[in-house]
Amino acid sequence: MRTSVIYLFVFCLIAFSSCNQESNKVKLTNEDKTIEKKIDDLLSKMTLEEKIGQMNQYTGNGAATGPIKAREKDIEDLKKGYVGSMLNVIGAENTREMQKLVMENSRMKIPLIFGLDVIHGYKTIFPIPLGEAASWDLDAIEQSARIAAIEASAAGIHWTFAPMVDIARDPRWGRIMEGAGEDPYYGSLVAKARIHGFQGKSLKDDGSIVACAKHFAAYGCAEAGRDYNTVDISNRVLHEIYLRPFKAALEAGVGTFMNSFNEIDGTPATGNSYLVQETLKGEWGFRGFVVSDWNSIGEMVNHGIAKDKGEAAMIAANAGNDMDMETSAYRDSLVSLVKAGKVKEITIDKAVRRVLRIKFQLGLFDDPYKYCHPEKEKSQLLSPEHIKAAREGARKSIVLLKNENNTLPLKIDVRTIAVIGPLADSKIDMIGGWSAQGEGKDAVTLLEGIKTAVSSTTNILYTKGCDIWGDSSNTFKVAISLAKQADVVVMAIGESGTMSGEARSRANINIPGKQEDLVREILKTGKPVVIVLMNGRPLTINWLAGNVPAILESWFLGSQAGNAIADVLFGKYNPSGKLPVTFPYAVGQIPIYYNHKNTGRPKVDNINPYCSKYTDIPNEPLFPFGFGLSYTTFEYSTLKLSTNQMKMKDSLTVSLTVKNTGQSDGEEVVQLYIRDLVGSVTRPVKELKGFRKVMIKTGESKDISFTLKSSDLAFYTKDMSFKAESGDFKVFVGTNSDDCKEASFSLTE
Repeated sequence: MRTSVIYLFVFCLIAFSSCNQESNKVKLTNEDKTIEKKIDDLLSKMTLEEKIGQMNQYTGNGAATGPIKAREKDIEDLKKGYVGSMLNVIGAENTREMQKLVMENSRMKIPLIFGLDVIHGYKTIFPIPLGEAASWDLDAIEQSARIAAIEASAAGIHWTFAPMVDIARDPRWGRIMEGAGEDPYYGSLVAKARIHGFQGKSLKDDGSIVACAKHFAAYGCAEAGRDYNTVDISNRVLHEIYLRPFKAALEAGVGTFMNSFNEIDGTPATGNSYLVQETLKGEWGFRGFVVSDWNSIGEMVNHGIAKDKGEAAMIAANAGNDMDMETSAYRDSLVSLVKAGKVKEITIDKAVRRVLRIKFQLGLFDDPYKYCHPEKEKSQLLSPEHIKAAREGARKSIVLLKNENNTLPLKIDVRTIAVIGPLADSKIDMIGGWSAQGEGKDAVTLLEGIKTAVSSTTNILYTKGCDIWGDSSNTFKVAISLAKQADVVVMAIGESGTMSGEARSRANINIPGKQEDLVREILKTGKPVVIVLMNGRPLTINWLAGNVPAILESWFLGSQAGNAIADVLFGKYNPSGKLPVTFPYAVGQIPIYYNHKNTGRPKVDNINPYCSKYTDIPNEPLFPFGFGLSYTTFEYSTLKLSTNQMKMKDSLTVSLTVKNTGQSDGEEVVQLYIRDLVGSVTRPVKELKGFRKVMIKTGESKDISFTLKSSDLAFYTKDMSFKAESGDFKVFVGTNSDDCKEASFSLTE
């Protein structure tokens, strides 16, 4: 009896110490403390095998994103309570049946948490995340995540593996389409908006699902833009650029993190103690749980840091990876590793505590069948309100790249329109990659959108013209014939919806196949041509930009793509999107991004050959970060600063007037950048520090102001302290990162 009492005392002391260490960055509420006591009670009753079971995640094969392993033990493990989570089990009925296996058979009756890649919509599909980021509308971005959560939860899903907050400077990387682009400041704001949308005010609220910040970390910096490739960057760049959106995700209350596939500094992220234990859980005080990416624990054997799956499990668990996605390494190896003393049981307890905490926060212990109601699933998916929001979000994401001679907007009563291109009437391509349960049959194509938008007297001619891939030009003749009969030609070209995304890296990011050749032939007819570009990444389109009168960057816009594009084509909506990522002039410039460092020999003119420049192409990108035109024009006044001498404890106000000098109302994204001219370490030539998206009516002027504090000027200094340094600064405000007004000020102690 005395031994049992001593054991219980020691266990409680360890549990309290563990809880206290995890919460040293967070003040616990009464509800949090109640949850911790319930977790203590559960842990005290669980066997080692049951604890490790909570660290296992298996796939139901509904939407697998990796190699599937056939396992006869899965059902047996579920009944024993040896599985903590399932992914790719889709539908309220299916999740209910699987939850019943656990709740009616397992000893501890700990409910499963069901996860799925809900990236830009569940059934109602919104623009791909990169396209949605082009809206620069944080409210719209949050709303799309909220609708995705409402639909996914109605279908039995508790947890989404989103948002992807990786900063990406290389458009060859296919997964650039999943994030918010190249800027850590903007990427951080988008991350927060998406997390707030998915998780709502509380995870217990109806329709809220747990978000997952991925991929931790620096996955977007894969060498050569090749997916799953290695990453080799300095600790300074890691913290300044790639970790910032993850820190923002934590501040937004994100419930989970996912490891990345890549290595950093010689250690795969899945087994990287510096990233997970020291930074995420230690310095940042993260209290949620960390899940591996698909089989990333097992892949440490391929990396050459573990000799077998068992050693990989040991490294991952000791590094702080709490849940094993689809490797079975924890299931097969952790019990023996604990008994051998290679993984401490307190390490297991800490991981399980984190998993159980999320399940309590979701309310699954109160109702294991939360979101398992088929009747609700039928009523929520593709509702009229969701469709309306998808159309609004899609048209906000469109970027007008060129509009020579006011080719756009088109008149709705134009006599004849030729709609040409392999993407003009392809439903499945409208929704793009990572589209969860979205279906092409529910999408509106460009051709359908145009037919709905124009007058009854307009004659619409259509042909594909060519395929996306392939070398055949046999169908050019039909396209040319239709173009000759038309008053204007609208051409939908670009990538297929599956050409960007995971495992979709491209060395050549030109427009594929014979599509550009088709454009050349159509231009020879002399008819005005409008290009509607559909793609999941920046493409090298310098020939198009130099020769086609009008270009719309439409990305993959989702369920309402065709209607949204038609709204812009015919002037029902004035385009307001801005690029969240740089478009290169040529692939040889990559990686290319606006917030680069200066060099000792910057290019300042075309006279001195001994400077940092290309000899065969421009240094400048084709379209800079933040670029986007409108059907109207905006005039920026000279900048006014509240002071030219700002003290550390004070703030600085930057103000200007923006006037709509065109013939239509329009929204403008006014962007603020700064440059620290001299620092203890080199600083970027520009850094985004704020923006305002404002509607300005024709002829109207609006006063815009920004406030800068010393914290906005902080960076990782020579000794890696995060602080501002006194000195001279430039401040820029403009319509994109290249076209700005500027002023100067000094920061003093």
